[in-house]
Amino acid sequence: MKTIIYQVFPRLLGNTNSTNKKSGTIEENGCGKFNEISDNALAEIRDLGVSHMWYTGIIEHASTTDYSKYGIIKDFNHVIKGKAGSPYAIKDYYDVAPDLAEDVPNRMKEFEALVERTHQAGMKVIIDFVPNHLARHYQSDAKPKGVVDFGVDDDRSVAFSSKNNFYYLLDTHFVSPVKANSAAETWQEKPARVTGNDCLNPAPGIHDWYETVKLNYGVDLFDHGKWHFDPIPDTWLKMKEILLYWSSKGVDGFRCDMAEMVPLDFWKWVIKEVKKVYPQSCFIAEVYQPDLYHPFINEAGFDWLYDKVGVYDQLRAVIEGKAGAYTLNGALTRNEKLNGQMLYFMENHDEQRIASDFFAGDATKGWPGVVFSAAVSSGAFMIYAGQELGEKGMEEEGFSGRDGRTTIFDYWSVDILRRWVNDKRFDGGELTSEEVALRERYKRLLNLVQSENAFYEGGFYDLLWYNKDNPHFDPDSVYPFLRYKGSVVFIVVINFSGVSRDIKLKIPEHAFDVMNLKTDGYYKGKDVFDTRLKIQFPGRVATVGGVGMRLTGYAGAIIRLAIK
Repeated sequence: MKTIIYQVFPRLLGNTNSTNKKSGTIEENGCGKFNEISDNALAEIRDLGVSHMWYTGIIEHASTTDYSKYGIIKDFNHVIKGKAGSPYAIKDYYDVAPDLAEDVPNRMKEFEALVERTHQAGMKVIIDFVPNHLARHYQSDAKPKGVVDFGVDDDRSVAFSSKNNFYYLLDTHFVSPVKANSAAETWQEKPARVTGNDCLNPAPGIHDWYETVKLNYGVDLFDHGKWHFDPIPDTWLKMKEILLYWSSKGVDGFRCDMAEMVPLDFWKWVIKEVKKVYPQSCFIAEVYQPDLYHPFINEAGFDWLYDKVGVYDQLRAVIEGKAGAYTLNGALTRNEKLNGQMLYFMENHDEQRIASDFFAGDATKGWPGVVFSAAVSSGAFMIYAGQELGEKGMEEEGFSGRDGRTTIFDYWSVDILRRWVNDKRFDGGELTSEEVALRERYKRLLNLVQSENAFYEGGFYDLLWYNKDNPHFDPDSVYPFLRYKGSVVFIVVINFSGVSRDIKLKIPEHAFDVMNLKTDGYYKGKDVFDTRLKIQFPGRVATVGGVGMRLTGYAGAIIRLAIK
């Protein structure tokens, strides 16, 4: 079964408060809760073709909301981004965000119930593991007995020690780029610690990760990155216990934030350690340096790896008309030996929404990229909550400006998700006909690639090379390939332009040989999306003249061949 991941912020999904005041508080704008992700909602997401739920923003992170009456330390506003705070500024690795609980003292039980509901719906649970940095004001009030907080035993008289959890900028004090309201509300940090994005300045800038502190894995940042991995650094041991803790809660896997900023040797060690206890646990690496792809898969043992720099970036260029469709070949072949372990996507919390004014401006224009990402490889595919409804991400929420992204820093309610959740029948009653139609298209695509083994364990055959000089084919706007397994063959032809194309697609004899088909056979097929698109051809004609077909604008035709 192909892995289909659905990323969602519980903070956003389920929040039916429509106030949406810019930079509003949780009291003003509300916040989604664990309990509001109902059995019905999960069943509908599973029915979409999803196998894994990635719940983002689960682990407790710094926020401006005061929970001190529950024994949770109050944070300092000038080292927090937005009112709700960044989900990647972890405040307690052993707790869940109190914002997400209806009954704060029982917040962990509410999360565990969500995990159980998700499993009952037939999906696995992924959460973020944030290993590179934590919140400036980190203090665990939920840690198990015997656990020592990060930095408690550090020797702060030295800039670096492999026994320390942090790096220290001696004889300095931290200065936030954001002013505190008063001296009493100013976060005090002396000596200053290195900021999460490896900023060695005690006064990081507004574009630095100033709300976070870099964790020390035994790499001496002050001595050309020299390694000190023997004995095993204390941070390694602490992180292993955190992963085992969440695995014991029923979490099935981890999306590892900025994995490339943590030493490869740590991943080699910790993934193996976790899988000794939880062999089915999965690990996804957020890596943006292509030269690290092979080591992170083949050496560290990650199950999947973001392919943002390769396939996503090239797809975006094609969709925006900045590159021809033929350039996608290069993005695929650069990592063809890893394609089964690459995670493809067209949206996530870091990227701009397809339908935003900053990207395609219309979900329909991005559909060819979605089909390509979901069907071209046997690897995993991910969508971001609201993508299947055409969410534009064009609101100005507060800390997040109008940038084509859905905020991760603010208390907010997404209209398109709110209308979907409000319709308890989930039959599209509060959605527009266009939104319903788009969701149905996603549903058909995701269920197809998840259920047909041609897409999740079958072979891929590129047809572009045989059609580059074909006068009846346009390599600038059309990308063709085959997916096959046994006697099942799909011809996938994607039109990235908004103009209908009449093409004749040639299929080489070699492809027939690879798929054990005869060139003297006669074949028929029809598009799973548009049944008006039907083809029939003798094999020999396909190798010489080509298979004639008409592609509508922004089409992703997936044609199943009828083979006797």
